[in-house]
Amino acid sequence: MEKYPSFLLENAINEFAKLPGIGRKTALRLVFHSLKRTTKEVENFGRAIIALRNEINYCKVCYNICDNEICDICSNTSRDISLICVVENIKEVMAIENTKQFHGLYHVLGGVISPMEGIGPGDLQIKSLIERVKNGKVREIILALSTTMEGDTTNFYIYRKISNINSVKISTLARGVSIGDEIEYTDEITLGKSILNRIDFSKTIVLQH
Repeated sequence: MEKYPSFLLENAINEFAKLPGIGRKTALRLVFHSLKRTTKEVENFGRAIIALRNEINYCKVCYNICDNEICDICSNTSRDISLICVVENIKEVMAIENTKQFHGLYHVLGGVISPMEGIGPGDLQIKSLIERVKNGKVREIILALSTTMEGDTTNFYIYRKISNINSVKISTLARGVSIGDEIEYTDEITLGKSILNRIDFSKTIVLQH
C-alpha cells in the first residue's frame, strides 16, 4: 500500500479512484491537477458535482435526465409524439440525438432485464411504457436496445406486453448495429441509418429462432 504525506491527499485520491475507469495513478494525477487550480475553480467544480447529485431531475414522461419536471425533448412541440424510441439509459438518448435522424420521443427503461444481476421487469420503466402506449397517441414503438442477450430478452418481453395494444407498430433497429454491440458505442452514421431503416420487430423473432 502506497504511503502519502498527507491524509487529505490520500483521502482525495481514494475518492477519485472510486470513479469508473480511474486507477490510483490517474487519481493521483487528478488530485495534483486540482491542487494547481485556483480555489475558485475547485469550488466551482465541487459545487457542480453536488448540484448534479442533489438537484437533477428525471423527466416524468420519458425518465430522461433534465433540470425540470419535463425534459426539453418531451416539451418540444415540434417532436412527433406518436413515435417513441425505447432505450436502455440516458447515454443512448444522447447517442441517437447526435445522429439528428430521429424526431420522435424517448422512453428510458433504466436498464435491461438481467436475471444474473437480479434485474427483472419490475425494476425497469416498462409499466410506464405500457401506460404511454395505452393512451392511444402512440403509433410506433422503436426498440433500440443493445443487441446483447439481455437486450434481446427485454425487447421480446416488451413486444409481448404491448403488441396487442391499440394496433401499435413495433420496430427495431436495422442490423447495421452488429450483434453484441452497445448502442452508445455505435458510430453516428451507422446508428442513424439503423434508425431510418428500422424493421418490424416480429420479423426479427423469426430470424432469432
